[in-house]
Amino acid sequence: MHVRKPRWLKRSLPTGSTYENVRARLKKSRLHTVCQEAKCPNMWECFSQQTATFLIMGPYCTRNCRFCAVAHGPIGPPDLGEPARVAEAAQNMRLSYVVITSVTRDDLPDGGAGLFGKTIREIHEKMPDALVEVLIPDFQGNTDALQTVVKANPDVLNHNLETVQRLYPSVRPQAFYRRSLELLEQAKEYDPAIPTKSGLMLGLGESREEVKKTLQDLLDAGCSILTLGQYLQPTREHLQVERFIHPEEFDKWKETALEMGFAKVASGPFVRSSYHAKEIYQAL
Repeated sequence: MHVRKPRWLKRSLPTGSTYENVRARLKKSRLHTVCQEAKCPNMWECFSQQTATFLIMGPYCTRNCRFCAVAHGPIGPPDLGEPARVAEAAQNMRLSYVVITSVTRDDLPDGGAGLFGKTIREIHEKMPDALVEVLIPDFQGNTDALQTVVKANPDVLNHNLETVQRLYPSVRPQAFYRRSLELLEQAKEYDPAIPTKSGLMLGLGESREEVKKTLQDLLDAGCSILTLGQYLQPTREHLQVERFIHPEEFDKWKETALEMGFAKVASGPFVRSSYHAKEIYQAL
């Protein structure tokens, strides 16, 4: 059954010269963004504010999660020149806070961890004052790969649980709930000084009790920053929305999560992992 989109999810799309300049610069640099590939509803706003989340290792993912708009297709070898181009684009955009994510590359022995590390180091070298947040895949539980990323010294390490444990088989069939939790836990063990972050999509059929249990699991794993947003169906082939959560309910979830012990929480219909990431970090 198709659930009709409520009024609070309708918004105007800001465009203009800044938006077009960011799009043109990314295209010229041969770079991808998760904003474009995942059909993020905040893309117009973020590009208009001259910010974007870089998507490294190409636009095609080895997994085919039923919530995600990123394409599943033929995978080529990693572009070894990409880290330098990301750093150059971040410098040209005068970013003070750079967010890097990637497609999942289960075909690579290290899952692409080496490319993450190289990208972080390139940014630190070109922009010593810039902060770097990474949103990483699970690396199939490869602890050496996780250590590679941690040793590159990102300022925030993010890995999304996306949903509650019961829904993993339908939402993230190639991922494992416990493996993702263990990754966050291990990251804190490797470097307790790096804050860890995770996010959930609501509206996939989860219960309140399940969300609360998931939040507690994240806290137990050492996670201190939380994002909660509304799942939106990117195409008809993806999972349907089971429920649209009212903004007031998102506000209540924020209160609950802060009371439970999270240091910082962003919660709202349009909240995504990297949405206002700089402001969230600065508020810590």
